[in-house]
Amino acid sequence: MTETTSIFQGPGPERTYHEALKEGRFLIQRCKACTRHVFYPRVLCSHCGSPELAWITPSGRGTVYSRTTLSRRPEAGGDLNVSLIDLEEGVRMMSRVEGVAPADVRIGMDVQAHIVQADAAPLVVFRPMERQS
Repeated sequence: MTETTSIFQGPGPERTYHEALKEGRFLIQRCKACTRHVFYPRVLCSHCGSPELAWITPSGRGTVYSRTTLSRRPEAGGDLNVSLIDLEEGVRMMSRVEGVAPADVRIGMDVQAHIVQADAAPLVVFRPMERQS
C-alpha cells in the first residue's frame, strides 16, 4: 500500500478520489489514528472520528457480498449486475462484476478491481479472479 497526503492538504475527499480514477488509480482512505480503512471518501474517519485520513492504494481484491440483476431491454444494454463487494481491506463498495453474465455472479465469488471508462467518467468495476490450483 502506498500512502499519499492527508485530505486537508488538497481538494475535498470525493474530488481527490475521482481525480485519482481519471489518472487510472483506485484509492481508498486509511485512518492514521485507528488504522482502519474507510470508503466512501470522507473528511473524518467513520470509525473513530479522526481527521487523519491518508490515501492508500488497496489490493483491489474482494469478495461478492451481495448481488442483484437489474432487468433492462436489450436496446438499453440488457441486464445489468449490481453487487456489493467486500474489499480485502475491510470496506464494502457498490459496483458491478463484469466478464460473466449477470446471473452467473455469485455471493462469495472472488473478484479483482479494474478501472473502466463508462460514459463520461471512470469507475471501479470488478472481474472474477482466476482460481489458483
